[in-house]
Amino acid sequence: MSQPIIHKLEAESHVADALAKYISDLSSKFIAANGSFSVVLSGGSLIDTLRKLLEAPYVSSIDWAKWLIFFLDERVVPLDHPDSNYKLAYDGFLSKVPIPKSNVYPIKEKLSPEEAADEYEQRLKQLVANKTLRASPTTGFAKFDLILGGMGPDGHVASLFCWHFQRFEKTKWVTFITDSPKPPPPRITFTFPLINSADEIAMVVTGEDAADAVKVALGKHASYGYPLPVQKVSPEGKLTWFLDSEATSELK
Repeated sequence: MSQPIIHKLEAESHVADALAKYISDLSSKFIAANGSFSVVLSGGSLIDTLRKLLEAPYVSSIDWAKWLIFFLDERVVPLDHPDSNYKLAYDGFLSKVPIPKSNVYPIKEKLSPEEAADEYEQRLKQLVANKTLRASPTTGFAKFDLILGGMGPDGHVASLFCWHFQRFEKTKWVTFITDSPKPPPPRITFTFPLINSADEIAMVVTGEDAADAVKVALGKHASYGYPLPVQKVSPEGKLTWFLDSEATSELK
């Protein structure tokens, strides 16, 4: 991976503006090259920060029919449950753009966390086998065009938490957790080998509650001590950070 690109912007609204242009440009690039644009969404505040894509000029210029939507992690709850990342994404973004329903890949309902993780992994492998998704020539894992990630105040990414063994998974594409320190406890999550096979990863981090973790991850002592999960984000392609002034307030 090349050196990360770090955009330190003043306000969250500036992050939203910059993120929309970045995503629109990548959409055009990957659709021209491959005929589709595979995007992995996370939960939290990210969906709201995507709001500028719903406005001119992007909403009418993006070729939404070529988008493929996946989920970086998901709570093992019904898709209409308030805790569902799919519901968050649908209500705030997917319902407002003409992405075909068949191009959206939510978790399968009514499965245990382990079963849900296995089912999602097998679905991804089938999409690689039928050439809907590309494969990384280095790892053999699915190679997503863009992963849109966030970061918790403790430095976790997806549902890969500091003191949980899932962050060290090397062979599975998707794993599960039953004791998430954030409710609800049962979740499935992409693993770091799958995450890092991506072409582009954008870390979208805003708000002062992330400032300490941003300082650890990007500050001058970032290589000291036990790394936060976010420090393991290292895509085959490019890593781009989008940060507001509150998130960077502890950086010197």
